[in-house]
Amino acid sequence: MLFLVAALMLLGVVLGTVAHAPLTVTAALAAVIAVWLGGFAIREWHGRRHTSAD
Repeated sequence: MLFLVAALMLLGVVLGTVAHAPLTVTAALAAVIAVWLGGFAIREWHGRRHTSAD
């Protein structure tokens, strides 16, 4: 339960920050996060594809 409360508080802080940031800053940060997640997904997919299955 405490984890849920902490997660909701953190979400509120993040959404509050995004609400006060200019749209261009928000879009730029969203693009950076999307590229990072895409790179991570490709790295994971590539790693799983080239390892031997046990």
